[in-house]
Amino acid sequence: MGFLSRIEIEAMGFACVGKNVQLSDKASYYNCAGISIGDNVRIDDFCVISAGAGGIEIHSYVHIAVYCLLTGAGKITLGDFSGLSSRVSVYSSSDDYSGASLTNPTIPDEFKGVVDADVFLGRHVIVGSGSVLLPGAVLEEGVAVGALSLVSKCCPAFGIYSGVPAKRIKERKQSLLELEAQFLKGEGERGRG
Repeated sequence: MGFLSRIEIEAMGFACVGKNVQLSDKASYYNCAGISIGDNVRIDDFCVISAGAGGIEIHSYVHIAVYCLLTGAGKITLGDFSGLSSRVSVYSSSDDYSGASLTNPTIPDEFKGVVDADVFLGRHVIVGSGSVLLPGAVLEEGVAVGALSLVSKCCPAFGIYSGVPAKRIKERKQSLLELEAQFLKGEGERGRG
């Protein structure tokens, strides 16, 4: 896997980019001016990161695995320490599937019933391979979503969710919060050393 150089990243015109960022040179980035990227972020091959009017905020210590898609007019936020496994799709816009309107991007807006809504992933959220997040999905802090799940609503904090539609199946341990504190303390000490 090849990563873009810092010079190449800066030339793309992102809203902001932190330090230690690894962006695959085989991923596609659209409307870079609407994309903010924190520190220690890695985006792998064949991802499509396409910011709409709401933009995309990728906070720090985030990993987006191969073949992921982030797209739509609503704002998409990925909190610190969150991660998307391979082939996760995040949509902040969706056509109306009811038959009340026409669909697809070749049709003028006045004939479509597109729904736009923000998608939010809190700190320490992990989304399993092949899952789909729809407009309006809110994954609060510490949520884990199992592979091949469909999320369209709010998932309250520190739950493990799975299925179509995703349902809370059990509680997620919060030990990772202590590990985060230890890790960040070590980062600070390494930065002073």
